Amino acid sequence: MNKKQETIGTRIKALRETNGWSQIELASRAGIDRKTVNRIENGHFSPSIDTLVALGKALDTTTDSLIGA
Repeated sequence: MNKKQETIGTRIKALRETNGWSQIELASRAGIDRKTVNRIENGHFSPSIDTLVALGKALDTTTDSLIGA
């Protein structure tokens, strides 16, 4: 796991928890698999741009804010 992956996962998890959503809820809203959400949050998976865009839309934030740009 690299630091960038960990940071993205940490941001996504924090936003998900702020909304009071489970990983299943976020996955459903973003149109991705729950296991993918788990792997991203734990820094074991580097999401594609498409996945980041979907997560950003579901979490009502920008892709830039997810990646820390």
